[in-house]
Order: sequence, then structure tokens, then C-alpha cells
Amino acid sequence: MGTQATRIGRISLANQLYHVTAVTTDRQPHFTSFKAASACAKTFSNSAKAERAQLLAWVLMPDHVHWLIQLGDNANLAACVNWLKGSSTRSVQTLLGIERVIWQRGYYDHALRKDESVEAVARYIVANPIRAGLVASVRNYAFWDAVWL
Repeated sequence: MGTQATRIGRISLANQLYHVTAVTTDRQPHFTSFKAASACAKTFSNSAKAERAQLLAWVLMPDHVHWLIQLGDNANLAACVNWLKGSSTRSVQTLLGIERVIWQRGYYDHALRKDESVEAVARYIVANPIRAGLVASVRNYAFWDAVWL
């Protein structure tokens, strides 16, 4: 199933919460480099209102990223994701002096249901490095953030 199939039925709802996952091109672990990960993370940290949406929680893994995004009144999920991917790509390219494509086209999104706990999804996102075996505690992982902290 290609990225076209993942777009079928995709809509952006005002004030909706989305758990979004984007992967690097060919799953290349670009963010094992501390410099690349720092440049990318700085972009996410400074994007409080990216494209009329709020980034509530995120974690940058070596070859992918998870975001918890709340859209604003007139926001578009695709525009928000494209902005985050584009801004982080430019930051990494500028810092490292490279021109390679960082992110794979497309993304996976899940609209949170009314019965889903926003905090539980945020904890799931932030705990990703623990589940991946990168660290024993999220305190030992530098590339994440959540508005509640």
C-alpha cells in the first residue's frame, strides 16, 4: 500500500488532536548524529504554533518522529506536517551543509477519539526511546518535549 492509499479519507478537523508519525527517507538513521538531531529538535521546540496548530508532544528517534498535534480553527494537518518536515529539513541541511532529502514523503496519522486520553498518548510518544532500547529512562534522552513539563 503506497502513500496515496494512506491519504484516502484523510481530513483535517478544527481543534482535533492527531498522533502523527513521519519516517526518514529509506529509514536512514539521520538522527543518530547529535548535531542533526539537535538542529531538528530545535525546530520542533520553536514551532509552538506551526501552521496554526500546536505541537503538544514530540519525540525524535534515529529514523522517525512522533508528534502529538492539536489543529487550530483553520489549520490543515497536511500543511502542518509539511511545515514541520520542511523546517526541520532546512535546519539540518544548513547546519550540516548537506542537500539530501531527510524525510520520506507522506506520514501516518491517527485522530484521537473522545475516549482516548491525551496524556496517555503523550506518555506513549515520549516513552518511545525506552521501548526502542535507546535509554532506560526518558530523562536520559534529549530529543523530546511535552507541553505539560
